[in-house]
Amino acid sequence: MSALSVTCSILGQPWRWRSLAGEADCAATDLTDQLLMSRGVTRDALAVHREPTIRGFMPDPSIFRDMDVAAERLAKAVVERQSVTIFGDYDVDGATSSALLIRLLRALELNPGSYIPDRLLEGYGPSGDALAGIAAGGADLIVTVDCGAQAFDALARAAETGVDVIVVDHHKCTAELPRALALVNPNRLDEEEGAAHGHLAAVGVAFLLGAALLRTLRRRGWFESRPEPSLMELLDLVALGTVADVAALRGLNRAFVSQGLKIMRKGRNIGLAALARAAGLTKPPTATDLGFALGPRINAGGRVGKSDLGVRLLVTEDEGEADEIAAELDRLNGERRAIEQMVTEAAEQIAATQGNRAVAVVAGEGWHPGVIGIVAGRLKERLGRPTIVIALDGETGKGSGRSIAGVDLGAAVLAARDSGLLVAGGGHAMAAGLTIDAAAVDALATFLDDRLAADVARARDDRALLFDAVVSARGVAGTLVDALDAAGPYGAGWPAPRVATGPVRIIKADIVGNGHVRAIVAGDDGGSIKTIAFRQATSPLGLALLGAGPHRRLWLAGRARRDDWSGGDKAELHIDDAAWAD
Repeated sequence: MSALSVTCSILGQPWRWRSLAGEADCAATDLTDQLLMSRGVTRDALAVHREPTIRGFMPDPSIFRDMDVAAERLAKAVVERQSVTIFGDYDVDGATSSALLIRLLRALELNPGSYIPDRLLEGYGPSGDALAGIAAGGADLIVTVDCGAQAFDALARAAETGVDVIVVDHHKCTAELPRALALVNPNRLDEEEGAAHGHLAAVGVAFLLGAALLRTLRRRGWFESRPEPSLMELLDLVALGTVADVAALRGLNRAFVSQGLKIMRKGRNIGLAALARAAGLTKPPTATDLGFALGPRINAGGRVGKSDLGVRLLVTEDEGEADEIAAELDRLNGERRAIEQMVTEAAEQIAATQGNRAVAVVAGEGWHPGVIGIVAGRLKERLGRPTIVIALDGETGKGSGRSIAGVDLGAAVLAARDSGLLVAGGGHAMAAGLTIDAAAVDALATFLDDRLAADVARARDDRALLFDAVVSARGVAGTLVDALDAAGPYGAGWPAPRVATGPVRIIKADIVGNGHVRAIVAGDDGGSIKTIAFRQATSPLGLALLGAGPHRRLWLAGRARRDDWSGGDKAELHIDDAAWAD
């Protein structure tokens, strides 16, 4: 249903109510309930979603295939004091998954090793040489986290050494599975009840394995003479990995983040506390902070620095070491931003020459492979279609892709791999990674265009700016922000509320910072609001705000945020779009 009769905004998109009739339920007068119901919550489930708890959403870990096998094997390692190595991916999900299992095993009086591959030298996931080397070093058990679902050759090599391997992953699987003692992954094609949790990040799967391990040890009487570790105290790691991996905040994931933020506020993980200080956070972290302040800094280690910095930070008990690593990650994040900007500008120029492909596939020699995922995400947002960015190094390239809602990029990349176009590839619906021969880049672009054109067309036809409420200028206040926040935490799959306000007139507008448009607007009700449109100075939206003047009225669409500078009940609007009111 059209919102405010806007069928084509300044940015060229229709405005619609998030719920079909512009209201979630005629009987739902509470704004929080309306927000929950417009995100798919039924009336009888409102209570559990208002305060999402682990108890309210946690499944029995045994519903997942191989979970009990994995838990029994880990319990054996704990009881017999065996040598265990956690092999993790170099991104935030891998780092938090690794840190969770390392911390849990330490609390169980085991001292596991850790291995994070170098992004540039080793690439994604376990290699046969790495696993064989770990086994030769004396490991009895290797647990791979956030990787391994497609590591057929590497796991076959590991099996030849006699070491046991447990795979804990969430990436898409093929019907054939690699050789492992246990492969715990809700996205296995043979999953049944567990498939309902396919949106979990790897750190969420690792948490469930931790729960299964503690239950197994409890049944064995292991805790009759020793204290049982609190798995709940590790929820700060689960929250960070879940948000940073852009996992859908539905069901259990929303409980993970809600409860994990509470644990994070206690500041018990000194590495996370040090990172928050390095990032300049002066208040307890929010879900937004996890995605835009803490996550990118941990990722920076794997992207442009030492791949193990994130795990070392998250498991250290030394405050001096924590401050040192956090400062280094902050420095690397600044370096990453500069590299990212250069690659983004080059990728945009290439994309502009490609016409209207269903999937943008851009490649460049010498691009830093550590930033291509971020660049793919930025291009995807600007182009409104799936994007793959490939860093070429001679005859081969490493690629990273990001998709739009309704288009399963991971499945398409797997199909491209199976058709022989890729050396390696995999992922999930919204993100994918690949290795490709440079000569095959054009063929990949054609393959994806043919395979996904219809899906992309449908997704783009359905594209609209969705709204939860319309308020007057005076209504954009702190109390509104509090009511909206009550239905959080928000993120992927659980979108933050968007409000419309107006009609308003632009009282003052100028450009600040890196291309941001700042404006003060006044409504017909006499209320005035501070607003900002990030990175929009040269866009149609920015030009409209700068040129409107006080005589033309607009509707503004965006996210209401508390105005911390002014304090009190003041709020500001972060503008997403606008439409002429007259």
